[in-house]
Amino acid sequence: MSSTEWQDYTARIEQLARESGLRFHPVEFEAVPDSFMMEVAVYGLPVRMPHWSFGVRYIYQLIQRHMGHSRLFEVVFPGNPGHAYLAASNGLAENVLVTAHVLGHADFSRNNLLFQRCQGQVSERIVEHAAQHARQIQQAIDTHGLERVEAVLDAALALEQHIDIDQSVRRSRYPEYAEPPKTLADDAFRQRFAALGPASAGAGARERRRAPVPPHPERDLLWFVAQYAPELESWERDIFLAVREESFYFYPVFATQIMNEGWASYWHARLLREADFIPQQAYVDAIKCHSDVVRPVAADQQIALGLNPYHLGFAIWERIVAAEGLEAAFAIRAEDDDFAFVRNHLTRELAAELELFRYRARDGTIRVLEAGVDALHEAILAPKYNFGAPTVLVENVQVDGTLELSHDHAVDGRGLDLERGRKVLEYLYRIWRRPVRLSTVDADGRALEISAP
Repeated sequence: MSSTEWQDYTARIEQLARESGLRFHPVEFEAVPDSFMMEVAVYGLPVRMPHWSFGVRYIYQLIQRHMGHSRLFEVVFPGNPGHAYLAASNGLAENVLVTAHVLGHADFSRNNLLFQRCQGQVSERIVEHAAQHARQIQQAIDTHGLERVEAVLDAALALEQHIDIDQSVRRSRYPEYAEPPKTLADDAFRQRFAALGPASAGAGARERRRAPVPPHPERDLLWFVAQYAPELESWERDIFLAVREESFYFYPVFATQIMNEGWASYWHARLLREADFIPQQAYVDAIKCHSDVVRPVAADQQIALGLNPYHLGFAIWERIVAAEGLEAAFAIRAEDDDFAFVRNHLTRELAAELELFRYRARDGTIRVLEAGVDALHEAILAPKYNFGAPTVLVENVQVDGTLELSHDHAVDGRGLDLERGRKVLEYLYRIWRRPVRLSTVDADGRALEISAP
């Protein structure tokens, strides 16, 4: 496939997408070697802060690919402009499908309210923004040494899912002083006295009381450590805040995966059907590729014990468009995340048609549980709560600086992975530089405390 042919098909598919009602920011397409594709997928961005954990992820993906469990056709980064990296090994049919798929993603990210909110706070030019973070961290390495910077990144990346999406990226510190208690003026004299204002208190005004830190349980751990770690240096604080910014960028991708991949799959199928300018053989090959993308995880007579978000999202969007029309689908695309999408639109009938079920695997035995659709919704959505991380809160900072955390296991419905939890506390202790304690429960629900050191 020549570069001229590729550019011609891209422009024509973009025009068809616009005529079909999709609205998207410009997308910059680039064909890259497969090895670079894998690096981009593992790091999450074309250029990102250096850290050993990305190497571990790379090895895992490499093994998965060699075993035939995964293949990367494209990696997309929402923004204005958007960036799409296509595998150089793709054929014409695959790139035609991928182009249409990417434009579905571009429409979704431009119009979905969650994407708009997070990108508006972080940056619509995330690729350049993340590259600036990488340069900033490289400067820190040059100044302070790899070992010190890596210790900060160990802690920050271990906490990267622990943000509060309901807060602003540009969040202010807590008020330094507590609000004085308000007393009700219950008679005419007190009402007149209260109306005189602060000057009436004169020299008898009460001394202001410092507010506790935190004034309430805090779940934005990245922000809290950046703002209140007792001895954190400014460059260390900047690394924590850079990781937090990137987490805000990635959150919508995580929180809308089913509907976003389903939307892109619906539109690549629809655009392919309407693209009469595509050569017949390329069209047939592209449709076969589509079938591979949106099928359940397992094939033939195997049982699928994993969920393919492309398959589920595509099926739900097809049902929505058929039952409610395209305009209703556009409105849902703008307003929902996966929680609303699955709960509102994965019906009992569709779940039965897709043969979705809850199961429990224990001691090598798999047992199908009840088929209630509400329980099925929660089973699908459970891994998405709190960005996929345990709900851990900052409860208190003691006078000696000891950081007290709690795991809200009642909300999570499960205990912590204690080995991983201890490792995260070790990373955090190196940055907090005071003892760190975490109250949680074990796998059997018994209360326990882990700490560092």
